[in-house]
Amino acid sequence: MYKLMIVDDEPQILEGVKRILDWNQYGFGRIETCETTEEAMTKVVDLQPDVAIFDVCIGKTLGYETISRLNEFKIPTKYIIMSGYSEFKYAQEAIRCGVKDYLLKPVERTKLQQVIEKIIVEDLNGTIGDKNSEDLNRDPVLGVQYEHLSKLVNRILLMIKMEYAQNITLKSVAERFQMNSTYLGQLFLKETGMKFSEYLMAYRMLLAEDRIRSTEEKISYIAFSVGYNNLNYFYTHFHSFFGKSPSELRGKA
Repeated sequence: MYKLMIVDDEPQILEGVKRILDWNQYGFGRIETCETTEEAMTKVVDLQPDVAIFDVCIGKTLGYETISRLNEFKIPTKYIIMSGYSEFKYAQEAIRCGVKDYLLKPVERTKLQQVIEKIIVEDLNGTIGDKNSEDLNRDPVLGVQYEHLSKLVNRILLMIKMEYAQNITLKSVAERFQMNSTYLGQLFLKETGMKFSEYLMAYRMLLAEDRIRSTEEKISYIAFSVGYNNLNYFYTHFHSFFGKSPSELRGKA
């Protein structure tokens, strides 16, 4: 059985992450929680969990700094960072510490599920029913393996998956790469067969669909959570993408 540790200074977040997945189904027989980095340091060393999920900010301490210190003990724990901040520098620092992924709050069940399944298959040599590692490494919109995409496109996809709830645009992404937005858009279109805006909308729609099917959250809240401040705009995109309204989809679910 696997061991899981969740570290966050907000008790409601700890409980939320404990409930977001059926951890027992994935083989996690023991789940520990911590609200301070000092407690987390002690428990990780003693328990040596298979997976540890850290908030990026725990009190006045940054989660990836604690992970960096824990790495000195050569503990084989696989780390995930969750954060309420879409700061790219936080993600970069987390990657330098060897974390498996950087998830934005509120943590998406589907995204966390994909990360956990990937860790189980690739790092813990486990199995997930009839799923295989190739399926876990496939982009949900493009339907292709990430390894078949260029480094540049993978970085763009990472930005989208980190900041889809924000006002992310091709122009803002191009500015970070210090590239011309028209040229970057052409490269993205040539490799993926989709415009940047089309991919962003499709990704947001898939997230919205999952939340509509799996939660009782209000449609207006779901729309806002996936990056739509205008509810009518969300309904238009949703109906165009799925051929039905959010309410119709929820009714069938």
